[in-house]
Parts: sequence; C-alpha cells; structure tokens
Amino acid sequence: MAEITLVEAVNLALAGEMERDPSVLVLGEDVGADGGVFRATLGLLGRFGKERVIDTPLAEASIAGISIGMAAQGLKPVAEIQFSGFVYPALDHIVNHASRLRHRTCGRLTCPMVLRTPCGAGIHAPEHHSESVETFFAHVPGLRVVIPSSPARAYGLLLAAIRDPDPVIFLEPTRAYRLFKQEVDDNGQALPLDVCFLNREGSDATIVSWGAMLHEVQIAAARLADEGIMAEVIDVATLKPLDMPTILESVAKTGRCVIVHEASRTGGFGAEIAASIAEHGLLSLLAPVQRVAAPDCVVPLPKLEHYFMPDVDQIVAAVRKTLEFA
Repeated sequence: MAEITLVEAVNLALAGEMERDPSVLVLGEDVGADGGVFRATLGLLGRFGKERVIDTPLAEASIAGISIGMAAQGLKPVAEIQFSGFVYPALDHIVNHASRLRHRTCGRLTCPMVLRTPCGAGIHAPEHHSESVETFFAHVPGLRVVIPSSPARAYGLLLAAIRDPDPVIFLEPTRAYRLFKQEVDDNGQALPLDVCFLNREGSDATIVSWGAMLHEVQIAAARLADEGIMAEVIDVATLKPLDMPTILESVAKTGRCVIVHEASRTGGFGAEIAASIAEHGLLSLLAPVQRVAAPDCVVPLPKLEHYFMPDVDQIVAAVRKTLEFA
C-alpha cells in the first residue's frame, strides 16, 4: 500500500481498470504522449497503445460526441476535458444526448462514459481554469456528478464511475491534486456511488462539504474540537443523486448545519441541500442553516484567489454562529 497524491490515484485507477477491462479507453487533449495537462494519464500510452489512449484535437464538443458514440456501441470511454472552464462546448452533447440516451431508447442503449475534468481555484491559473461548475451538471437528470476529496476517494470513486452503466461527470479538484498524500491500496475495489461519507463524528454541529474544501473543513473541525465544539463532517462525494438521508440523520443528531462549497453562493449546490433540510428536517434544527461559499463574482486574478475562496476562519465562524441559538 503506497502513499500517493490524488492525481496519482486517478492514474492508478485508470491503469487498473484499463488492465481489467479491454473496453475501457481514454481520450482527450494531450492525454497520450504528454500524459495530460496535470499528468493524470502519464504512462498509459506506452502501456496500452494509441488505440486505447487517444490524443484528440482541441475540440471539446467532438470529444464528448465521440465518447457518446463509443459508449453506445459497447466501449467505456473516459474523456478528459483539460479544465472545467473548457467544458461548455461539450454541454450540448452531454445534456441532450449522454444524459438522455437510456430514456430516449427505452433502455435499449446506455451511455457508460466518464467525463473527467479538473475544477476549482487555488493553483493561480486564469479565471476560466478555476471555476467550480458542479451545479450545472447536478441540474441535469440522467447524469451522476462525483467529486472526490482525497486520493483514496478518487481511486475508489473513479473505479465505480467507469463501471457505472450511465454517464458520470467526474470533477477532480485541481488544488487537491498534489495537496497531500494518502495510503491507497491498489486492490481494484470501488467505493459506492450515491452515498455521503462520514469523515468525522460529532455532536454539536454538522459540516457538509465536498471536493477540495474538505481540507479546510477538517482543519476547522480540529480547531473547534480544541474549543470543546465537536463538529460532524460529511463528505458529499456524489452530488447527484444526493444522499440526503445521511445528511438529515446527522442534522437530527446535532441540530445545526453549515454547508461549505467553493462555488459562488447564489445558485450553488449548497442551496439545494439547505432547501432539502428545510423541507425534510426543519424540526430537527436548533439554528438556521449557514452557508460558507465564494462570492458572486468571477474568480479573480491569481494573487486575489485567497480572498475569493472560503477559508478555515469563515467555517469556524459559521459553526460558532449556529451555536449562538439556544
């Protein structure tokens, strides 16, 4: 069992699943000889050849369209979009075809494709490289939306995504690619999709988050624990379909909830979680739900990123605010 980074875990999962299943292939811009812009596909070309590791033109719409055709004919394509800000030309195919294929054909065809793309700020890149776009995809019926928060989660969830018979949007937090290392057992065991993970048990407040923000959330929870405030931490992991029962069970225990996400506040996925808590768990609440999110603006130039992204102090303050209510 080796200690590896999140991007290395992605590479490990891809290699393992390509070895196990000859119908799995990888395509995207620079995924072959260069190993991808973040080196997530490094070494796969030499190991599996150019028929299964395909360098494409700079054409995101074509990448998505070709992947759908491959998936409909029995292959399992894993497509890479270099940055989430480049995914918009592919939305037509993803929304109008990939997500609808099973329904449109009454189950005769499925679309077992994975679309991987880095997302989020924190690496000092231009703004269109640094957006968090999970809510766009979570609104589309027929898509699974998955965001890993650690190397072990990335490995197990990507295996599950590739094996899923329907399209999965796999958003990889760019800042978390090399943020820390974790022991990952390359045992080929997938983690379950469509469930939240309990990262830390607590009794005073529930903190719900996903992706790279789990790093700040865990630090905030440790700081709160030093003050005697025990926060329960939930990693959503799969945003669509959302495992609300796990969140509601935690809120019923703690009576308080703080939702943390890097995407801008208005229309962010945290609003959906807050609305579901109000609808199904209102009587459990001892305080209003708090949201910690980025402001409603374009990701600022690299030197201002730290003003844009939620931080540990904001998370701690939000939890303390929920405790002000009797």
